[in-house]
Amino acid sequence: MAIQNRVLPNSQINSSKSQYLYINQEQRLTYKEMKQLKTITIGILFLLSQSIKAQISVNVNIGSPPPWGPVGYTTERYYYLPDVEAYFDIQTSMFIYSGNGGWIHNSYLPGVYRNYDLYNGYKVVITNYRGNTPYIYYKNHKQKYAKGYRGRPQKTIGQKPGKGNSSPQKNLHNKPNKQMNQGNKKQQSGGGSHGGGNGKGKKK
Repeated sequence: MAIQNRVLPNSQINSSKSQYLYINQEQRLTYKEMKQLKTITIGILFLLSQSIKAQISVNVNIGSPPPWGPVGYTTERYYYLPDVEAYFDIQTSMFIYSGNGGWIHNSYLPGVYRNYDLYNGYKVVITNYRGNTPYIYYKNHKQKYAKGYRGRPQKTIGQKPGKGNSSPQKNLHNKPNKQMNQGNKKQQSGGGSHGGGNGKGKKK
């Protein structure tokens, strides 16, 4: 039996070629879209990792705020305490206050404020200064945030332990004068001679 070769019309051949080209183009388009999606995903993951690294770096450099600090601030370094006219450095866990002709860095407030309640006292958060000498703006802070100053209500990070402030390690303040005098660091400075207003209190 003789086998006859079947010759397809040109119209069918052209149709088959067009269909093949269409499918091939769809495959190339899908591959291109997948490649773009992969690139976008990698970019997003990279940005997230950098953001996490930056946040960790900030927390390491600034330190952890005290339990009596106000909620809502994670990158600021200083509080100004209007009632006692002193600063608190989160990075070093030290109070900074004027005394003996200079500025004293101490783990506790002066003896005259040993009963001061840090949980109920108002804290002005310094949002635009992270240097080592916040007191160069002391005159401005003292004038703008006088004793008794109260801004918007603040919620502390932790709960007040027990009655009063009986735990210095938790509250970071108020030791008797004999212990307060140990480890003091005095730093001479121009004090508040530069009241440039660069210290701004952030209120919640």
